[in-house]
Amino acid sequence: MNHFPEDEQKSTINDRATELEERLKREEIERQQRLHKKSNKGGSKIGYFISGLSGIVVGALLVWLLLPSLAGQLPGTNAPENKTSTIDQTATEVKSDVVTAVEKASSAVVGITNIQEVMPNFWNQSSNTTQEVGSGSGVIYKIEGDRAFIITNHHVVNGAKQLEVTLEDGSKVAAENVGSDIWTDLAVISIPSKGIQTVATFGDSDVLKQGETVIAIGNPLGLDFYGSVTTGVVSGKDRSVPVDLNEDGVEDWSTDVLQTDAAINSGNSGGALINIAGELVGINSMKIAASSVEGLGFAIPINSAIPVIEELEKTGEVKRPSIGISLVDLTEVPAYYQQQTLQLPAEVTNGVVITQVVPGSAADKAGLKQYDVIIDMDGQKIDGAIALRKHLYNEKEMGDTLNIKVYRQGKIVEAELVLTDSAQL
Repeated sequence: MNHFPEDEQKSTINDRATELEERLKREEIERQQRLHKKSNKGGSKIGYFISGLSGIVVGALLVWLLLPSLAGQLPGTNAPENKTSTIDQTATEVKSDVVTAVEKASSAVVGITNIQEVMPNFWNQSSNTTQEVGSGSGVIYKIEGDRAFIITNHHVVNGAKQLEVTLEDGSKVAAENVGSDIWTDLAVISIPSKGIQTVATFGDSDVLKQGETVIAIGNPLGLDFYGSVTTGVVSGKDRSVPVDLNEDGVEDWSTDVLQTDAAINSGNSGGALINIAGELVGINSMKIAASSVEGLGFAIPINSAIPVIEELEKTGEVKRPSIGISLVDLTEVPAYYQQQTLQLPAEVTNGVVITQVVPGSAADKAGLKQYDVIIDMDGQKIDGAIALRKHLYNEKEMGDTLNIKVYRQGKIVEAELVLTDSAQL
């Protein structure tokens, strides 16, 4: 049973009153015994009087003792106020550097929905329909005339029949695909500029330092988590991550990225990586997803993205020099064919095998042939297709001369060719 303070107080008062009453009764009995000895009428009357008086005194004492505890319960009396404990609160607005940076940049980050055409199904066989197949993020970086331009990832907009942009206030507008580049995983889209107030400020990714605070803003797992913010640091610079662009199980390219431990999840792609000044220093692109891996996110450095952005705005594509060949890594060729068909020395274990030469291409004009094994370009060792593309796309331009060394039937052959623009490598 639970006891409350007022119950304990009443119990103590009652005990005291009972004790006093018993003591008065004992004294009264003693008086009666003394008076009984006198056995006279007057004495009997005096005894009755004293007995009555004692009862009155006891009653008065009981009322006096109980009065404080009962006062609050009697009609017309003021009950004591119930004191409830209160917690003091303050309304201090915290304005950290991270908060300031997010306030500067967050309005420029938008949601992008990829809507594609799907084939008729059992329930609707009349015509093709469209449906949302994915969503990502983007960053408004420029307003020009009546259009606002947004940078995002190629894989966010790839294959889209329609693109829809969700703004900070929840409104949705149709977007146009200005241009896209699979090799850098960058794309530019545009929307009407009406109502757009904030554009991102480009920072300088080259001056970032390992351990510097960075903030990722985007829409992880879809638009339900629009504008989510995560913080971390620059874990590493000048990272190179192999990627399989056509999803055939073979790595086609190696993307140069910034590494960060700021949480980047599906839907964050194309969103902003900003520094503590609120400047855009990277475009969030990918993460390594594995049960044994945590905190490995990657962003395209903004200094690498700017030339691609400018070219996409102008032409809708990035034009790169071409040799005019199809190729495969030497490491993918079985040892038997390396020795019998390619006739390579045992010490040659890396390179690029030409599987086809496009007629009329730069390679064809330079005399390159099927089964030639490229091992050197302009004095740089070529150990695979990624190294070849890196040299070609990052260091050469259309019209440049390229010096190549190949193994042909066990002998080294040198060739010189002039790079051209072609859809094929």
